[in-house]
Amino acid sequence: QVQLVESGGGSVQAGGSLRLSCTASISTDRHYCLGWFRQAPGKEREGVASGDSLGTTTYADSVKGRFTLSQDNAKKTFYLQMNSLKPEDTAMFYCAAVFFVFRYTGGCRFGDPAYYTSWGQGTRVTVSS
Repeated sequence: QVQLVESGGGSVQAGGSLRLSCTASISTDRHYCLGWFRQAPGKEREGVASGDSLGTTTYADSVKGRFTLSQDNAKKTFYLQMNSLKPEDTAMFYCAAVFFVFRYTGGCRFGDPAYYTSWGQGTRVTVSS
C-alpha cells in the first residue's frame, strides 16, 4: 500500500498563498494519476485538481488560474500551489493517487474519490477575510 503524507496547510489572509505538498512512499517517476480534493465543514468532498504522468491536468472552475500542480521526482513529492486564496477555499485538503505498474494510457478521473487507491491524511487550510 502506497502511503501519502501531506503538509503545507495553514492559516492565511485572503489573497495569500500556500503550497501543499504530498510525499509518496514510493518513487513518483512512474505512471500515475494524482488528485487533490477538499472538504469544507458541512460539505461534501470535492475535486480540486488532478494530473497524470502524461501531462494532463484538470482544475475545478473555482480554482482555475489560481492553483497549479507540479512535482519533484527527486523528492517523491507532488505540489499544489495555491495563490490568490479566498475565504471559500477554507477546507481540509487531501491528496490521492493511483500508481500504475504497467501501461497507462490516460483516463485520470478528476473528482472521483473511488478511483484513487491511496490517500493522505489531510492538511487544513484556513483563509480569513
